[in-house]
Amino acid sequence: MSNTSFFQSVEKNFEKAAKITGHPRGLLDQIRVCNSVYHMKFPVKVKGEFQVIEAWRVQHSHHRTPTKGGIRYDSMVNEDEVMALASLMTYKCAIVDVPFGGAKGGIKINPKEFSTEELERVTRRYAAELCKKQMLGPGLDVPAPDYGTGEKEMSWIVDTYMALNPGSVDGYGCVTGKPVTQHGINGRREATGLGVFYGVREAVGFADDMAELGLSTGLKGKKVIVQGLGNVGYYSAKFFQDGGATIVGIGEYEGAIYNANGLDVDAVFNHRKSSGSILNFPGATNINATAEILEQPCDILIPAALENVIHEGNASKIKAKIIGEAANGPVTAEADDILTDMGVMIVPDMYLNAGGVTVSYFEWLKNLSHVRFGRLQKRFEQGSNSRIVEAIEELTGKKLNAVEVDKIIKGPDEIDLVRSGLEETMINSYHAIRNEWKSNAACKNLRTAAFVVAINKIASDYLALGIFP
Repeated sequence: MSNTSFFQSVEKNFEKAAKITGHPRGLLDQIRVCNSVYHMKFPVKVKGEFQVIEAWRVQHSHHRTPTKGGIRYDSMVNEDEVMALASLMTYKCAIVDVPFGGAKGGIKINPKEFSTEELERVTRRYAAELCKKQMLGPGLDVPAPDYGTGEKEMSWIVDTYMALNPGSVDGYGCVTGKPVTQHGINGRREATGLGVFYGVREAVGFADDMAELGLSTGLKGKKVIVQGLGNVGYYSAKFFQDGGATIVGIGEYEGAIYNANGLDVDAVFNHRKSSGSILNFPGATNINATAEILEQPCDILIPAALENVIHEGNASKIKAKIIGEAANGPVTAEADDILTDMGVMIVPDMYLNAGGVTVSYFEWLKNLSHVRFGRLQKRFEQGSNSRIVEAIEELTGKKLNAVEVDKIIKGPDEIDLVRSGLEETMINSYHAIRNEWKSNAACKNLRTAAFVVAINKIASDYLALGIFP
């Protein structure tokens, strides 16, 4: 494995694109560096004794505000990792035209070792520390769930913020990924996985690109391996399966399973829920070393767990034609070069897993506008569609049945609008990246093209301020 750190790997990829853009070095350095790094330690009572908790919040870029990025709970969290994730958030937001700067947070704990009450104390204290430093708020910095966190933690954060900021009209916009009952948004839970599906589906839709890989267009019949069965991995696998692909391998920290004829995602999920492991799933072959699932035969590989799982030590063993980076930083900079030379198409993380921040943006807008999506137009659209149906029936003399009428006249619910907006975002963003890739000979792959797109957008914001001539 490479000795290159996660943040250094991100910077290496940045520099590959930076030299292509032609922007002044000072401007590129401003885009690259992390603006604010807050490292904190605070005591929390755990199992009857006080334990000092180590945590970070990094704001990578303030070219647009608020800054935005998830909070992860993991015993391996460190400053380098949080800085890398914050920087990726900046580029991610730029690529999908979400008007945030990048940020990230991390608390160095294993959440499985803490009770619910202890996790609540840790989370609330972390939120209070951020409030002290003006690093939490709907116009300042807006966290979201990440590895090891979810709706529950976000509800504790928003409650803490509202307690410390009474009368804040837009206070619920201080964090996204909240439960729907606490001013969250329908569709946020599966947003990252659905974004992965939309992105890969768009990538495999270009016949000339697929011909170079020896593949047909479309997802139907494609063999897919998913590493990680958490929120992102589960929903990615589920949407791929529903979209006509065959899930042949699934990996988790306890091991992996493989079946060339296909696995049923929900059946595997329920097997793990009842047995505590995905191993010994009926009809599948056990792979005890979970990293080996990455090297099994497939058309599309979806690493959906942690960073640096594909590195220079195993990159040459990858058999997939396409890698869709559902996780942040699963392929190191060195492995990226090896895989590109092998002819593997990598759909990069900074684009592919942007579904979460895109729908978080929709949630933030909902919190600021105080109006649920669909509330203003649903009935109006149903009425308009009903009149169209009536006109068609009158002209044709044919009466449609109730099921047909319901399908035609149905107005959009919030989740319909959220998914439509996400799909539009992922399609348009992929086209922008691919156009850069195909039109710029200096871009060797989609990752470099994505960085070029992001850097140019961020640079235009700085140039508009007149800071750089």
